Amino acid sequence: MDHLTTETFDANARAALANPQLRGALRNATSLFGARRLQAAQSLDNWEALRSQARAIKDETLLHLDQYLEEFAANAEKAGAQIHWARDADEANGIVCRLAGERGARLVVKSKSMVTEEIHLNAALEAVGVAALETDLGEYIIQLAGETPSHIIAPAIHKTKGQIAELFTEKLGIAPTDDIDRLTSAARQVLREKFAAADMGISGVNFGVAETGTILILENEGNIRLTTSLPKTHVAVMGIEKIIPGFADLEVFLKLLPRSGTGQHLTAYQSLITGTKRGADQEGPDELHIVLLDNGRSKMLAHRITRQSLACIRCGACLNACPVYQQIGGHAYGSVYPGPIGAVITPQLFGLAKAAQLPYASSLCGACREVCPVKIDIPELLLYLRAEITEGSRSDRQQPILAGHGVERVTFKLWAAVMTRPRWYEWCGRTFRVLQRILIRGGKIGKVAGLLARVAPPLAAWTGVRDLRPIEASTFREQWRNSKSSS
Repeated sequence: MDHLTTETFDANARAALANPQLRGALRNATSLFGARRLQAAQSLDNWEALRSQARAIKDETLLHLDQYLEEFAANAEKAGAQIHWARDADEANGIVCRLAGERGARLVVKSKSMVTEEIHLNAALEAVGVAALETDLGEYIIQLAGETPSHIIAPAIHKTKGQIAELFTEKLGIAPTDDIDRLTSAARQVLREKFAAADMGISGVNFGVAETGTILILENEGNIRLTTSLPKTHVAVMGIEKIIPGFADLEVFLKLLPRSGTGQHLTAYQSLITGTKRGADQEGPDELHIVLLDNGRSKMLAHRITRQSLACIRCGACLNACPVYQQIGGHAYGSVYPGPIGAVITPQLFGLAKAAQLPYASSLCGACREVCPVKIDIPELLLYLRAEITEGSRSDRQQPILAGHGVERVTFKLWAAVMTRPRWYEWCGRTFRVLQRILIRGGKIGKVAGLLARVAPPLAAWTGVRDLRPIEASTFREQWRNSKSSS
């Protein structure tokens, strides 16, 4: 698979649109997740109240994040965990690689973790001679395929059963089959052997409780239990925004996250880990290391609008609801964080210069805002980032690659002039009604090409994938004047 980047989003999206198998898989999966989420949400009569409560908890935490981080670190250390602070991806990778090296680790097993994907931890480990094996089934499939996840909670959402069967036959050497039980059994056999041989387990974190120093990790497969308990050393990599104040707050988020993500009332496993095991006869690792990662998050705290990005609990509901993601999938975004939330998080984490196209990857329909369990106003964030790109108020901004940027500015000035002058508006309407006759085919304006496409690129882009309805023979004002004169 070719390496896709945020800078090439437009080309990535066009390639995805030309892949009917991909679009079919996405349509089936996102529709299923969306229906399950709706049904699960309707099982609670206080769903909207829970969303408001969750947002209030997140707002309070983010406003005083420094205090809650210090409280979490102190309580985690009291329970036996070791806390490491990482300002960026290089520091975080350095910490994990050092821990692996000091323990002579040659094989680490990993549970599903978006933040370790964000910092490219696997590549860093492999560079120092440590093999990193993904143990979540979806992540394992993606690793075998040499790809990156295309969804926050379902990494292999873009793959069909047939593609997975071919992959397992090629990589695992099993007999060709499309039987799901046999495929999962083959993966289970390989992974269990690796669990037993692993020197270290690495996980992400869903929530960190400041009050107790506890970390919570949710899953459905049981691989996280094995990752965090069988190896002698457990390393948890955690974004600083994952903190919540108290243990009681988990009740709110445990009602929202599973329902929003997979449509479940509760995930199959909830691992609450507070420090290391207390005795030799107990389960758990001898060492627990928690890496608290910033990597651009503290910058997002500075502004009221961007701060809400950090309230995200990584449920993936906005992806399933987004009409853009439904058509192109996650790889087109060129980022570990795809979809609407990725379109706002990625530019803030990695710079507007690298991801200037992503805030425009939205129709601003608001579907993402409606399904977000913590009420993040993603359209507001998208518009804010678009303004930042256009006005260039960010210090790290370079000139964005926007085709026809000067033409766009002139076009909008002309549009404003016409829209504020009624006579100009009427004249332009009459003129276009005459000119459109050469474009109308079968009662509609089809694909615009040739000279007109070069003169009016937006019109060509619009009609390239959809029909345009012709302007009516008479405007509302003309019809109104005629009706008044006839009466």
